[in-house]
Formats: sequence, structure tokens, C-alpha cells
Amino acid sequence: MTLAPLIAAGPVVQAHALMALTAVALGALQLALPKGGPRHRWLGRAWVGLLALVCLSSFGIGALRQFGPFSWIHGLSAFTLPMLAVAIAHARAGRIDAHRWTMIGLFAGALVITGLFTLMPGRLMHAVLFGT
Repeated sequence: MTLAPLIAAGPVVQAHALMALTAVALGALQLALPKGGPRHRWLGRAWVGLLALVCLSSFGIGALRQFGPFSWIHGLSAFTLPMLAVAIAHARAGRIDAHRWTMIGLFAGALVITGLFTLMPGRLMHAVLFGT
């Protein structure tokens, strides 16, 4: 493992990676802890804010270009942002099952699965973890 590729990357990429890793950790913690109390709501707000920043910062990264300056990851970011609002609306309306599944889907799709794609050869996080 070497942080050299990440250190050499621009500040948007560095911030994006740090926020994404923090969101993964916070999301996993949130899934493991008891639900519904003040701690859950506070951590949830922090997680939603982090994930929104991860999505927004992705638009400043253009290394993977498939559709002009964009990639399928940008499409996922554009989908994730309104889904965060939907998940919050579910919770506020008392639709807890819908809230739970929306949040689990966002955690799995926007962070875990997308994060695994960053480990493909040629991608920055692959170089960080595997040194190539």
C-alpha cells in the first residue's frame, strides 16, 4: 500500500476519497447501531451530508470519461442526490421500512459497489492499495 498516488492527485480527488471512506465507515457504524434515537438521527444527518458531498465532488473528477466529460459514476451521483431526499422524506413521514431500504440501497450502491469499481486496475485506489 502506498499513499503516493493519492497525494499526487488533485485536492478534489483527495477530498472525494477521504469523504467517501469516511462515509463508508460512518454508514457501516450506522447500520450496526440501534435505530431511531437521537444518535441515529445525528449520525444519519452527518452521513447524508457526507454522501451528498461525495456525489457533488464526483462532478469535479473527470478521469473516467465515457459521455463527454462524464461517466456512469456521474449518473449514479445524479441519481443518489435526490434519493437522499427521498430517504429523508420516508423517515419524516414515518415510512421506516421504505427509509431503511432506501438508505441500505444507497450505502450498497453509491458507496460499496462503486467503491469496489475504484479497485479495478488502472484506477487510483487500485494504485493506492496495490502499488501499481
